[in-house]
Amino acid sequence: MEEANFTLVTEFFLIAFTEHPERALPLFHLFLFIYLFTLLGNAGMIILICLDHRLHTPMYFFLSHLSFMDICYSSVTVPQTMAVLLEHGARMSYTRCAAQFFLFTFFGSIDCYLLAFMAYDRYVAVCQPLLYVTIMTQKVRHSFVTGAYIAGLFSALVRTISAFTLSFCGNNEIDFIFCDLPPLLKLTCGDSYTQEMVIIVFAIFVIPACMVVILVSYLFIIVAIMRIPSAGGRAKTFSTCASHIATVSLFFGTLIFMYLRDNSGQASDKDRVVSVLYTTVIPMLNPLIYSLRNQEVKGALRKVFHRVKLS
Repeated sequence: MEEANFTLVTEFFLIAFTEHPERALPLFHLFLFIYLFTLLGNAGMIILICLDHRLHTPMYFFLSHLSFMDICYSSVTVPQTMAVLLEHGARMSYTRCAAQFFLFTFFGSIDCYLLAFMAYDRYVAVCQPLLYVTIMTQKVRHSFVTGAYIAGLFSALVRTISAFTLSFCGNNEIDFIFCDLPPLLKLTCGDSYTQEMVIIVFAIFVIPACMVVILVSYLFIIVAIMRIPSAGGRAKTFSTCASHIATVSLFFGTLIFMYLRDNSGQASDKDRVVSVLYTTVIPMLNPLIYSLRNQEVKGALRKVFHRVKLS
């Protein structure tokens, strides 16, 4: 029995939400609806930004890439979750699990960097409005996005190599919706200190580093808003940041819960719910947040609908 417990794992078995088979079909339809809404909403946002020249600004340039990342981010995990629900569990080879982890980390890291750059964009717009056009040039915003992709790729490569040079043995069941780091670490055996330290160090360069940029940017924004004499002016200026603040709060709040805390012990229902939030629900909500609270996007939507009616 003890030897069996230390058999090296060559494949993983995802079992999230399989303890209640009667809920599998309703959950499958729910995930399918959310996934289709995510694809349509984010693709629609990208098309809208491309079609309307009023949205050809740095903020919407970053938003179009954020929407693209949300489509990719969601596509890496949600179809797999639906397969788990339909089949009451799903087997994943070692290579496929590593590929999913790499892609999820890659797209998730880029999301973090883009949200940090969007915070800097809001800082320049609010605190240095006269220099906004000269600071946020086309070259600068393209450099930011290229940097986000390169940094995301490097971070994903290092974290994936570090995670999958660990030895996994014994139980191969992952009580989670995809191959993520916290449940994988619970399957490790042997000395994993070095790899875990590398993973933690690179996590610090993504989540906390981006949070520092966002917090410092908004600290300056709040100071600038407080200096505006009229209440109406303060409200109008703050409204330009409201959508971004909502997105940042949802996204980083769930990431902090999952990755910047003690992950010892078994995956709880709370862990699974939070993982569904940041992989499935938040990518669906982002287009709604930026369209419902944004007059420019609403105006662009009305313009498109008007064109459709006339054609």
